[in-house]
Amino acid sequence: MQRLSFLILAGTVLQLTACSQETPEPQIVDLSHAYGADSLYWPTDTRGFQFQQLASGISDSGWFYSANAFCTAEHGGTHIDAPLHFFEQGAPVDEVPLTDLVGPAVVIDVSAEASADADYRLTLDAVSRHEAQHGRIPQGAIVLLRSGWSSRWPDARAYLGDDTPGDASKLSFPGYGEEAATWLIEERGAPVLGIDTASIDYGRSKDFPVHRIVAAHQVSGLENLTNLEELPPGGFTLIALPMKIAGGSGGPVRVIALLPGD
Repeated sequence: MQRLSFLILAGTVLQLTACSQETPEPQIVDLSHAYGADSLYWPTDTRGFQFQQLASGISDSGWFYSANAFCTAEHGGTHIDAPLHFFEQGAPVDEVPLTDLVGPAVVIDVSAEASADADYRLTLDAVSRHEAQHGRIPQGAIVLLRSGWSSRWPDARAYLGDDTPGDASKLSFPGYGEEAATWLIEERGAPVLGIDTASIDYGRSKDFPVHRIVAAHQVSGLENLTNLEELPPGGFTLIALPMKIAGGSGGPVRVIALLPGD
């Protein structure tokens, strides 16, 4: 009910904002990478993003027409991991509640720690320091982890730690720690954990414990986010709307943040 009340309040605020000439409009920050030839995928997916132009030009009737086809794996580029990704009884992407994907959000900035240690994992101490500095994480808020890694996109070697096609055994990048992820879900009710790296688990992980913890709690993950440095620690709304793939374990997602006007 608390989250539903927030959504109703947010909608009311946006309506009042649109009607008032004195209140600045919310700022919109795009947190998604564009899909294209340089989009990054898990190394075992060597196909990448496939784009085919079907038509582009002036038709016989004299008007312009363009159409294309594309093919992509669910888990490449900026995408969502539905609970089904690592939990047999998990919700597929088309059944993830929209109330999980639209709501208040916070950013935990660990870019300094990640810069010093590419294999950094978010600790519970770091979460405590964040709350001590920025206040308690609101119950039910979406949590985003900023490592600073999106500045390395689309350099696969810099971003993933290794660029060997078909080999995911030598990756190196930051992620969530198991204890911190569990606490954020169980104690703060986070419905989604997001990050600006290729995985909510750190790169060297071989058994993906954070993915399994998150999925078992029917919580989703957002991976390969960008522009988190443009967000404040809290006080904004996140909207993450994935492609509605029936039975999908994930899929491409457009993620935006709505910041209050200055």
